[in-house]
Amino acid sequence: MDLLKKHYEKIVLGGVLLILAVSAALLPVMISSERDELRTKADAIINLPPKPLAPLDLSTQAVTLGRLEAGLRLDLANSNKVFNPVLWQKMPDGRIIKVQTGEEIGPRALDVTKQTPLYFQVSWDGDSTNDAGVVRYVIGVVREASTEVAKRRKKQYFVNVGDKNDAFQLREVKTAADGGTVLLLDLTDTGEKATLAKDKPFKREDGYTVDLKYDPENKKWTNQRVGGALKLGGEDYNIVAITKNELVVLAKANQKKTPVPIVSEPVK
Repeated sequence: MDLLKKHYEKIVLGGVLLILAVSAALLPVMISSERDELRTKADAIINLPPKPLAPLDLSTQAVTLGRLEAGLRLDLANSNKVFNPVLWQKMPDGRIIKVQTGEEIGPRALDVTKQTPLYFQVSWDGDSTNDAGVVRYVIGVVREASTEVAKRRKKQYFVNVGDKNDAFQLREVKTAADGGTVLLLDLTDTGEKATLAKDKPFKREDGYTVDLKYDPENKKWTNQRVGGALKLGGEDYNIVAITKNELVVLAKANQKKTPVPIVSEPVK
């Protein structure tokens, strides 16, 4: 105990020196660790991956470019009322119609209310065998779209194999897969091939009739064909074509053709 009392200061000093020596020994390790930590934080800040830029909104520029490409069109023919005042036309019944676009009267004001197909039909109506064993076939033809009224009724042809007429040529008679007999024809007008059985006639669309209405004059026409005559606004017109999608009328005065769209479905 006396030794401890005599050397207390030396012992404390030795302990302090030991702590200082250990601290001095650990100082490089601590500095290196601190340096690594600082480097890691700096890299995280400096090498941070950039966020992608949001897409540019070019809608305003696109609209502007579209206007520049379209250009400015000054309409002095239709919408301008300084040089082209609105036309008002009196109808036969006394009504007055404002003609703003030019389609309120005339052929473009026609409406197709009904469209009916017209068919070219060929049927096997019968056959007979003469004393020599030669078979003659009775074949009926109906041309619903013909401009000649007589041809719209059925016309029967009595033919042998190989015979040709204004409607068809009987090319061959053969046995079908079901055991029945069929006639093979070449149609004269189109060269199309047709197959006939007694219970299965040949049929194709060859034209149309239409029902029309003309609201400006409250007029209606039914079953109009190609060649039909119309009177619209005091002008004479003829129907020169009817297809699945449009009707074409011809003005007699100036030979101008006007297409009229058909939006209704054909009635069969």
